Amino acid sequence: MINKHRGEIEATLDGQTYKLVLTLGALAELESAFGDDDMLALAARFEKGRLSARDCTKIIAAGLRWAGSAISEDDVNAMQAEGGAAGYVDIVARLLSATFGGGAGKSSEGGESAEPDPFAGRA
Repeated sequence: MINKHRGEIEATLDGQTYKLVLTLGALAELESAFGDDDMLALAARFEKGRLSARDCTKIIAAGLRWAGSAISEDDVNAMQAEGGAAGYVDIVARLLSATFGGGAGKSSEGGESAEPDPFAGRA
């Protein structure tokens, strides 16, 4: 079971449900991977809402690893998300929202969600 107060989310990849979380260690890993100097620079990068597929792979893999799954970026690249590319974007948006907070967003089912959407209003 996930703990939303810890920033955990659930995601289905290859038909299996996983827990993801961006801990301080995960954020340090992402700072290094993206070449950002600090968490504010990392948050600003994510706030822009312009993430490549490679960026999404790094974020999802870090979230899985720091939640306890022994999964590499190559493993994530080979996995299928429910909803295809939109499913990956949903996972990343929910994970970043759980980590950095924000306003109320919509769930992938179209209903209200307790998790904010960092990509809301971005084109």
